[in-house]
Amino acid sequence: MSSAAAQGVRLINFCEGALSGYGKFQIMAQDDWQTYDWAAQDAELRAIAELCGKLRIFAVVGGAHRLSNGHPPHNSLYVLSERGALITRYDKRFLSNSELGGWYTPGSQPIIFEVDSYRFGCAICIESQFEEVFREYERLGVDGVLFSSYGIAPHFQIALRAHAGLNCIWINAATPYRKPMRDLPE
Repeated sequence: MSSAAAQGVRLINFCEGALSGYGKFQIMAQDDWQTYDWAAQDAELRAIAELCGKLRIFAVVGGAHRLSNGHPPHNSLYVLSERGALITRYDKRFLSNSELGGWYTPGSQPIIFEVDSYRFGCAICIESQFEEVFREYERLGVDGVLFSSYGIAPHFQIALRAHAGLNCIWINAATPYRKPMRDLPE
């Protein structure tokens, strides 16, 4: 973040699960959410927010969002302001079948936030395959969508380019530099 801010970057986008890890990779079993260290994630998010304020930079950071009553968390993007405050949170709305099977709980609405007169929305991972996500953001007047994923397969890249062109919006994609490989549960 310091390097980006020194180069004049105003908004930085991190990947899906940057704070919490991603279900089925770092979070190995659905029950792991029950013992997940939510306090450590909250402390890390506060530290990132403070750094945003110090550097005068906006950040979008992927992480799980805890829900009550034993419900699986949301797969979220936290939007932090240049003043170090949480602006909003995007909760992934379209989940894969395996995610719906106890890993995550879907969100319900798009979000829009503004940086230097530019309007942005957010999308996560498999949502690249749902044209309605990008059509809705175009109708809502965004200039760009910040897309975060735990990997960007070739078909995601093709879909994102198509959505950008068809909806006349910019799309920024963030993924981990190195994604650990492991067998997914059956």
